[in-house]
Amino acid sequence: MNAGEVGRRAFVVGAGAAMLAGGAVSPAEAGVVDGPLPDFHPALKAELDFPLAWGTSPVRDFRAWRRAARATVEEHLLVDREDGTPYDAEFDRGPQGDGYTRELVTLSLTRHERVRAALLTPHGPGPFPAVLLLHDHGAKFDIGKEKLVRPWYDDTRLTSAQAWADKYFSGRFVGDELARRGYVVLCADALGWGDRGPITYEQQQALASNFYNLGSSLAGLMAREDARAARFLAGLGRVREVAAVGFSMGAYRAWQTAALTDAVAATAAVCWMTGLKEMMVPGNNTLRGQSSYYMLHPGLPRFLDFPDVASIAAPRPMLFFNGGLDPLFPADGVQVAYDKLRAVWHSRHAEERLHLKTWPDLGHVFVDRMQDEVFDWLDAVL
Repeated sequence: MNAGEVGRRAFVVGAGAAMLAGGAVSPAEAGVVDGPLPDFHPALKAELDFPLAWGTSPVRDFRAWRRAARATVEEHLLVDREDGTPYDAEFDRGPQGDGYTRELVTLSLTRHERVRAALLTPHGPGPFPAVLLLHDHGAKFDIGKEKLVRPWYDDTRLTSAQAWADKYFSGRFVGDELARRGYVVLCADALGWGDRGPITYEQQQALASNFYNLGSSLAGLMAREDARAARFLAGLGRVREVAAVGFSMGAYRAWQTAALTDAVAATAAVCWMTGLKEMMVPGNNTLRGQSSYYMLHPGLPRFLDFPDVASIAAPRPMLFFNGGLDPLFPADGVQVAYDKLRAVWHSRHAEERLHLKTWPDLGHVFVDRMQDEVFDWLDAVL
């Protein structure tokens, strides 16, 4: 096929899609546009009606819907659940913190790899409430768990981590703050960060592609590992109940984990919730690929939107914060998601267990006043 034939073929495909959408197209408008998006992306978005969402699904019993929706999510993870793999946890105690004990714990979250996590335990008899703390993406891969738990074991990582905490968390290490308040805290690296990396920004897409070629999924692996980590934490004798807490990609991980396992009793998700269609607009960071592969389950949007997945955790307590100035999540997408979430908890007569808030003067951050409100909320619900 020569260049002219390729160009004509692209135009015919684009023109056909535009006609289906009810409009006309010129040769200059055909092909790939805005981001890149296919020129017929409005037609694809129009086809996404999320037929398995609660209230839309033909399943009217909520418990039955939860089972069906969770099964649909799990099918699209492309990674099997690790029910028979022992954790075989090994604990290495570090120096004492301010009212809490520090440990590094090495455990098997899958049958393929051992993972090292930070574990903080308050002084006292216990059992304590606990937090599975899930780190962000941020295109910063030299640190993972260290973004949230002050690294006592590596001065180089401490320098990097303190700069990250200064940028996003008002200089605080969120995990250490929680431990001082009486929470057991577990925080592990996702694949690509810290001990399990570092990769580069440009390597993400190839890493995800290689997972797909191996019949697996990068995003599915992270989802399975987070759920396993929650169950590990819940099984510790020192622990009473577990909350999942995260910022940015960590927020996505938090509500996803709550959807996948009942080991999570409550969830606080800061700066990651939106409607998918409202997020897929020109200029949005998701359209760049790369980082989005950590949160991409192929085919799942044919059935469920992001807030639909989070709703699998209803009516357990859940908190969602977003910044009104956050450039990553358009306000209309946040509103669509919040409306869906509110309707689900309302249907369960559990509106008081859902805390939705927009901070109009803040962007993509988890600063001290947001943290304090999350901590007080956790005290109330756990």
